[in-house]
Amino acid sequence: MNVVVCVKQIPDPAETGSMDPATKTLVRDGKLILDESDSYGVEMALQLAEAAGGGTVSLVSMAPNNEVSGLRTALAMGADDAVLVSDDALAGTDALGTAKVLAAAIASKSPDLVLAATESSDGYTGTVPEQIAAVMGLPSVTFAKSIEVGDGSVSVQRQTEAGYDSVTCPMPCMVSVTAGVVEPRYPSFKGIMAAKSKPVEEKTCADLGIDAGSVGWAGGGQEIVEIEAAEERAAGEKIVDEGDAHERIVAFLEELKVI
Repeated sequence: MNVVVCVKQIPDPAETGSMDPATKTLVRDGKLILDESDSYGVEMALQLAEAAGGGTVSLVSMAPNNEVSGLRTALAMGADDAVLVSDDALAGTDALGTAKVLAAAIASKSPDLVLAATESSDGYTGTVPEQIAAVMGLPSVTFAKSIEVGDGSVSVQRQTEAGYDSVTCPMPCMVSVTAGVVEPRYPSFKGIMAAKSKPVEEKTCADLGIDAGSVGWAGGGQEIVEIEAAEERAAGEKIVDEGDAHERIVAFLEELKVI
């Protein structure tokens, strides 16, 4: 079974990111790391391949400056190879443009199953997996909390507010997985060393047959007019128990209409 996992490489959330004043977007010139939300998709793919008795787990990513640090982390987890799309023309690409680029890269791997996170940590559109499926003409299932591969189909427990729906979908297909669906493994020292020699195929828009004018700022037809810092969270109220703490807590919850 051949599984492709869409992974995003992002600026380290633990570090203070800087904004480009001209484009009003995150500066991505430095080292990028594997988005934590995508580590669940990588782990799920590895487990499905192992359960199937073998197969290939390939990664597909789009990042500037031919950055591969995040991909190497996923390769160290156990993925077999990767495709990186890196092109100056992609700067400013919107969600649909990203989906078209990733779809072209995914198609080159002819997968049985495509996995992705529900959304990335640095851009919460939540639309890219569905757009990839639409571009590729694949059926898709979103918010998967478990996946089982059968004879030419996948059985998915799709998370809902009230529990989950049981969905069966023919392969090949796209499935987006929720955080916490599995416990991602830590790359071992052996895995880290092996990742250095695993193939990462680098492609440009031209390699994928994508018109550079259909992506980037021009392709998205968008402009970021203004950005503002998020309002700092105010300190909470501290209650010192003088025998009536439970009453004050109940009153607070009633005020919030929780009880």
